[in-house]
Amino acid sequence: MPDLKEYKTAFLDELRLRNVSPHTVRCYETDLDQVIAYFTPPGGETLAAADLDMLGLREWLGGLYAQELEAATLRRKLAALRSFFKFLLRNGAVTKNFARLLKTPKAAKKLPRVPTEEQTGTLVDGVAADKFNRPYPKRDLAIFEMLYGCGVRISELVGLNLEDIDRADRWLRVRGKGKKERQVPYASKAADALEAWLLERKAAEGVTAVFVNHRGVRLSDRGARAIVSFYARFVSGDASVHPHTLRHAFATHLLADGADLRSIQELLGHTSLSTTQKYTQIALTELMAVYDKSHPKAH
Repeated sequence: MPDLKEYKTAFLDELRLRNVSPHTVRCYETDLDQVIAYFTPPGGETLAAADLDMLGLREWLGGLYAQELEAATLRRKLAALRSFFKFLLRNGAVTKNFARLLKTPKAAKKLPRVPTEEQTGTLVDGVAADKFNRPYPKRDLAIFEMLYGCGVRISELVGLNLEDIDRADRWLRVRGKGKKERQVPYASKAADALEAWLLERKAAEGVTAVFVNHRGVRLSDRGARAIVSFYARFVSGDASVHPHTLRHAFATHLLADGADLRSIQELLGHTSLSTTQKYTQIALTELMAVYDKSHPKAH
């Protein structure tokens, strides 16, 4: 009978076959390694899957609470464990999905921090200024213009192929979560940056990725995140800015300029409108901040 480590390897292989995002697979692998380590006594053998019971899982979860982890982290670790247990159940390794019975901590309703239009513009302009002796400044600018100008996820951006771009009418064919496709327009600044990058793009033979690295192969999710992080630190002096910050900025600024929620939902590729509605709250929060700062009767 395979042990937990062997089942984990098979489970991760199945996720990859289902085209689950590499980022999710990496997170699940880290979380499950921690679970397996918890149930492996020092110098002993890993616990068999069939020996995982409710009491043991509750002790494991209690240990996580003792570490004072954020609710979002706990929820992710539980999601990884539940998905793994479903796999174990399907493969006859366990007879009951105990992980499904564990109570999920409520996620804190925390709104994402969104830079203002001026702050975002300053960041993108700083990338365009090309003052850092970067190897591919035109590629970097195209990345920023498309993250902010199209609101795509970083995984969607690096997943773009040349045939996904309609350069005449300025449309992108984007593959979102679950490999669902959607059409996203891009504007003149993104178009100019993209054309400039494509003129100097040097890809290895057979590589159709829009964004490539120094080896001429597809730029990875991690590589693109590192590019955004570099400019965020050295242009804005804010290491907290990441690719999803630009997606939040895209949606919030569209809403502030009068775009309707349904249109923003389509552009972002959200399945549920309720996911998009958080940007309404962000816009209201920013509006109140302006009122408090500017209106003579606010104080």
